Amino acid sequence: MLPNADSIAARLRLKQLRLLIALDDHGSLHRAADEMALTQPGATKALREIEATLGATLFTRSAQGIQPNELGRCVIRYARLIHMDVAHLREEMAGILQGTGGRLAIGAITGAVSGVLVDALARLRERQPLLTVEVVEDTSARLLALLDQGRLDVAICRASVARQPDHYHYVELRDEPLAIVAGVAHVLGDAPCVELAELASSRWIVYPRIMPIHSLYEREFKEAGLPLPLHPIETASTITTVLLLQRDPTLVAMLPLDMATFLAEHGLAKRLAIAVRSRTEPYGVVTRKGAALTAPARLVIEELTRQKNTDG
Repeated sequence: MLPNADSIAARLRLKQLRLLIALDDHGSLHRAADEMALTQPGATKALREIEATLGATLFTRSAQGIQPNELGRCVIRYARLIHMDVAHLREEMAGILQGTGGRLAIGAITGAVSGVLVDALARLRERQPLLTVEVVEDTSARLLALLDQGRLDVAICRASVARQPDHYHYVELRDEPLAIVAGVAHVLGDAPCVELAELASSRWIVYPRIMPIHSLYEREFKEAGLPLPLHPIETASTITTVLLLQRDPTLVAMLPLDMATFLAEHGLAKRLAIAVRSRTEPYGVVTRKGAALTAPARLVIEELTRQKNTDG
């Protein structure tokens, strides 16, 4: 039977977590012990203490060395996260003591990355050149989950997807119009006008079904009285979309307008001459109510809302 969380927290030490990481890195008790400045018997004893604390065997021993089992891989993954959080803690403390720098963890949906985030971060880095920034690009639902876990300071997404949107502060930033793009060699890339019917037989790259843009893609075809294209490629990765468009000139994709414009300006794709009538719900700055904002979080929100006022 697994011990409860309080028991684990009371007995597990940071040095023990470092040992787990070293064992995973080296696959050898001897080399892990050397890295930790322990004797091999000392490392063996420490591993036994960890397994006793967690109530489970974490590694298998063989002639090839020591390898984590499924439970071990799970524990090591969290050990790395905790070790990383300690490093981030030190960075943030150093920034506070120096009166500059610090650390910011910010998440954004794809359209907001090119739409508002990149410019805001560029201005913020001019003000705080020693700032360490972590950027997470994901869906609104996943970003809100990271915000709830304290792994993000700020998210740029839609709070409406949450079960309890009133748990968040939300400041609307902008709409997210859409565009249809294709590879630079697509047969309709330079056409002065494109109809959706001309693309119905094309292979499409679409966002996963859990994302709002996918529903809008389906709506465009439904309202045009057209069947959905067969066998689409589903991905939320912009780089995957770009590489696919460059490799296959028959593919097309529906993207946020800001991203489509960026790709077209840099010769990575062509924006097709077709209007997308559907509009996504606006996105905005989201923070969790009751959570104290760090100085970098307040600064990035200031930059984001300043840009909104400039655009308006």
